[in-house]
Formats: sequence, structure tokens, C-alpha cells
Amino acid sequence: MQSDRQRIDKWLFFTRVVKSRTLAAELASSGRIRVNREKIDKPGYSIKLGDVLTIALDHRVLVYRVLDLGERRGPAPEAQMLYEDLSPPIEPRNKLSLAEPAPVKTGGDWKQARREVDRLKRSNDF
Repeated sequence: MQSDRQRIDKWLFFTRVVKSRTLAAELASSGRIRVNREKIDKPGYSIKLGDVLTIALDHRVLVYRVLDLGERRGPAPEAQMLYEDLSPPIEPRNKLSLAEPAPVKTGGDWKQARREVDRLKRSNDF
């Protein structure tokens, strides 16, 4: 018999957001999870179908709508059936690399700087 609620740490583990139940409990205790815009800080917090979870991980933010409560930690395709991903698209780290290559310094730029340094050295000779 499946109840209509589940502990958030179990659900995070079943959906493969984290690698272990202990890490799921630590994530829930850290205060980096919101359920329906309310910050939670207990791994025993009960979630239900339709809840929207906002999970702040180190390098990204996940937004999931709970579609089903799991019974086990199964393979990834089975885990993906437990939620709807509402996460914002991932921003590229370096926008310049997608647009056009960075301008390359030509020999003239370095040559001019070197000549300026040489000129300053000659003027300071004793």
C-alpha cells in the first residue's frame, strides 16, 4: 500500500538527485530545499503529489514537480518518471566561446610594447 505522502529525503534518494539517503538527509537539513516556496530544514518533511521542489545544488538549481512517490531507487529512466523537470535552462559558462573566438593579439601589439620598454630602459642608463 502506497500512502499519499513521503519523506523528502527518501524521495530525493529515489529520484537520484543525490547518491545516498544520508546525503539526501543532509541536503534537506541544510535549508537549500523549498517545497511550494517554503524553506524546509527537516529530512522528515512530508511531500505529496503536485508539490514543487526547488533544490539549490552547488552549481545549479533544480525545480521539480512531484508526479509520483517512489518505492525504491531504481534505474534512471524509472526515477525520471517520479518528477517533471521545471528547471531553468543552464547558462553557458563562457558566452564568448559560443559567439565568436577571442581576438588574437598580433605581433605588432607585442612589438610596440617591447620597443616602449627598451626605450625606457635606455633612457634610465647611467
